[in-house]
Amino acid sequence: MKKSRGRTGRRRRRKHLKSFKDGVNCSHKLEYIKLKKWLKERGFEDSNLRPAEFWETGRGLMTTKALQTGDLIISLPEKCLLTTSTVLSSCLGGHIVKWKPPVSPLLALCTFLIAEKHAGEKSAWKPYLDVLPKTYTCLACLEPDVINLLPKPLKKKAQEQKMMIQELFRSSKAFFSSLQPLFAENTGTIFNYSALEWAWCTINTRTIYMKHPHRECFSLEPDVYALAPYLDLLNHSPNVQVKAAFNEQTRSYEIWTNSQCKKYQEVFICYGPHDNQRLLLEYGFVAMDNPHSSVYVSPDTLLKYFSPLDKQRKAKVSILKDHNYLENLSFGWEGPSWRLLTALKVLRLAADEFACWRRILLGDVTSARNEQQALGTAAKICQFLTEETQHVLLQISQLKREKENLKSHLALVEMLHSENLKILQKSAEILCNLNLGTT
Repeated sequence: MKKSRGRTGRRRRRKHLKSFKDGVNCSHKLEYIKLKKWLKERGFEDSNLRPAEFWETGRGLMTTKALQTGDLIISLPEKCLLTTSTVLSSCLGGHIVKWKPPVSPLLALCTFLIAEKHAGEKSAWKPYLDVLPKTYTCLACLEPDVINLLPKPLKKKAQEQKMMIQELFRSSKAFFSSLQPLFAENTGTIFNYSALEWAWCTINTRTIYMKHPHRECFSLEPDVYALAPYLDLLNHSPNVQVKAAFNEQTRSYEIWTNSQCKKYQEVFICYGPHDNQRLLLEYGFVAMDNPHSSVYVSPDTLLKYFSPLDKQRKAKVSILKDHNYLENLSFGWEGPSWRLLTALKVLRLAADEFACWRRILLGDVTSARNEQQALGTAAKICQFLTEETQHVLLQISQLKREKENLKSHLALVEMLHSENLKILQKSAEILCNLNLGTT
């Protein structure tokens, strides 16, 4: 009898583990119990979502019942949202209203987050602050050694992002000092650079879009942010569709699914049709097999394959520049983009075909030779980028062995390059078939 009960217990345990094979339920953790209690006090009704840890995405939300197309995933009351209205109704409000020139809505939210985090136990927002990430992997937070391994266009954007936060910090010092009457400690130690970087990343990675009417006490920058506790645990997938908006009738922010989701699986939302470079820059992660991802071809790389002896080279480059055909040239899962092939066709025009450049920009074919040469050059560029990506992946694996402290950040950049390599290999295959078709 005992034996059989043991087997049943094992079966039950296996069934339980199978239920959570995609994620481990974390709703028993104290931080989530406190967060749910805090949300309930603000009118949030418990949904079918549970905090969980997932193998591929880390922390997220799982559903305890199967979701069908058209189901409401979550409805978060207005009282739960953290907006500039929250900031103005706090003790910071009076100081913000008086400060000239007016601060931006973004800075107001950053200031509130830093002040509340500093308040610790005294903060009314503590249950939410306790579940926020302690650190972020937006590109602005990465070490120069890691940023140097990014593709060129992304490296430039990462440096710009870092400079933007540095400039925000520099230009906000006087405003932070004006808040001294509110704090016993020196504001210089509370509102330091790392605190601002953390607050900026919190807003950049976690806010939902919610338009607020302009107020005189803020600068003219758009006031479109709202932090949404619990809702912001939902992770991104490029393969799902949702409808999300603030419902004026229910005074709640609602998300409805246009996809199905099985019981105990992770519930995803879509942040938008972003490629992996944008996801890494703005949100600090890379999506595997992202259908929106591309590998970009810089103008320098493009022009390497065209002889400086071509008398019409200068005119061709000028045409491409004027018609915006030197930017956003890429390889995707379906091969070279139409823009890339168009640029290559213009650059490959023979002297007697040069007058046809307008027709090419409209999508016409000038000659079989021109088509073939453009495809041939695309294949060479694809090969060059493949070798370059493989070289960077080797550098990353070496650095991972040498620099233990950078391991997690290097893994992110490695994932980006690995996805790029898959796209380039797919493009090479497509080009090989196209080239065979034109010969």
